[in-house]
Amino acid sequence: MKQILFIAWHDAKNQLRQGSTLLWVFVMPPIFFFFIGTVTGGFAAGFGGGAATPLTVIAESPGFLREQIDLRLRENDFEPEWIAEPVAAEGEEPPARVLAIDAYLSEQVNAGTQVTMSFETSASALSRDFEIIRVQRSLYTALADVVVAEAGNENELSAANLIALNAKPRIWKLDVSSAGERQIIPSGFEQAIPGILVMFTLLVLLTSGGTLLVIERKQGLLRRLASAPVSKSEVVSGKWGGRMLLAAVQVSVALVIGTFLFKMDWGPDLAMIIVILAAWAGFCASAGLLVGSIAATEGQAAGLGVLAANVLAALGGCWWPIEVTPAWMQTLQKFLPTGWTMDALHKLISFQSGAASALPQLVIIVAATIVVAALAVNRFKYE
Repeated sequence: MKQILFIAWHDAKNQLRQGSTLLWVFVMPPIFFFFIGTVTGGFAAGFGGGAATPLTVIAESPGFLREQIDLRLRENDFEPEWIAEPVAAEGEEPPARVLAIDAYLSEQVNAGTQVTMSFETSASALSRDFEIIRVQRSLYTALADVVVAEAGNENELSAANLIALNAKPRIWKLDVSSAGERQIIPSGFEQAIPGILVMFTLLVLLTSGGTLLVIERKQGLLRRLASAPVSKSEVVSGKWGGRMLLAAVQVSVALVIGTFLFKMDWGPDLAMIIVILAAWAGFCASAGLLVGSIAATEGQAAGLGVLAANVLAALGGCWWPIEVTPAWMQTLQKFLPTGWTMDALHKLISFQSGAASALPQLVIIVAATIVVAALAVNRFKYE
C-alpha cells in the first residue's frame, strides 16, 4: 500500500504541474459555469421556477386598460415597466424586451378603433418563441376581458366594469401540478454546473491522465518502475490512484466554486451527490488509464480524450437538458456513462427524488468503472 500511495501522490503532483491541467481545473470551470448557465437560463422560465421577466411597455396615455393589461402580463411572469415614450440615455443599452402600444389605448378601444401592438425582444432563439407566446396569451386574455366587460354592461367599457369582472369567480379553472415529485426541467446553473463538472472531469482525466502515461512510457520511466521492487498491480493501482486524486481535486474545486460563487443549491441529498461524483471520478480515472495504455503518442491520447469527452458530454446531457432533445437522444443517453451520471444528479438536484432514486445509476457507474479498469490493466505496458 505504501508504494501505491507513493506513486499516486507523485503522479497527481506531476499532472497538476502542467499548465493546461491547471487551466482546465481552476480557470475554465467558472467561465463555463457562467456562460452555459446564462445561455440555458431560459429553459424553465415561466414554469414557476424562475424570476419574472422584465418588460418595457411603451404606451402614451393608455387609460384604464393599462391596469388590465398589466395584470395579465404579470400573470404570465412578466414584470412590466410602463413609459410614455422611449427614452435612451447616451451610452445606455436599449431595453431587452419592448411592447409598443398605440397612444390613447382606452379611448381608441371605446371608439371602436383598431389598436396596434408590437413586441420586440433580444432573447436568444431558445426563449424568444416562448416569450412571444406569453405576450400573446396576455394580450388575448385582456381582449377577452374587454369583450366580456362590454357585453355584460350594455356595450359600455370602464375601469369599474373591468374591476367587477376581475372580482367574479371563474367558472372554469385549470389546476396544473406535477404528478409526484418536483418535475421542473433543469435550467440555468442547475443544469450547467453539474453538466460542466461531469464533462470537465472526464476531459481532464482523458487528456492529462492519458498523455502523462504515454510520456512516461516513451521516456522510459515505466521501465524503471518495472525494474524496481514494485509489482505490476501496485504500479497500475498507483497510476489509477494518481488520476483519482486529480479527479477529486477537479470535483472539489467545482463544488466549491458552484456553491460559493454561483450560489448553487444542491438539494437535500448532498451526501449522495458526493457519492455519485466519487463514482464518476473513479470511472474517469479508469478511462484515463485506458486511454494512456492504448495511445501510442501524446497527440493520440489528447485527440482521443478531447473527442470522447465532447461527444459523450453532448449526447449525455451535459451541455443542455436532455429533456429538450429528440426522443432518440434521450434513449441514447441511457447507454452512456455521462448519461448515467447526469440522470443521477438531476434526480438528486433538480427533481429531488431522494437518495435511493440514484442507486441504480450508482451501481451501473461502479460496474462500468470495474470493466474499464480491467481493460486498462490488460492493456497496460511498460514500453
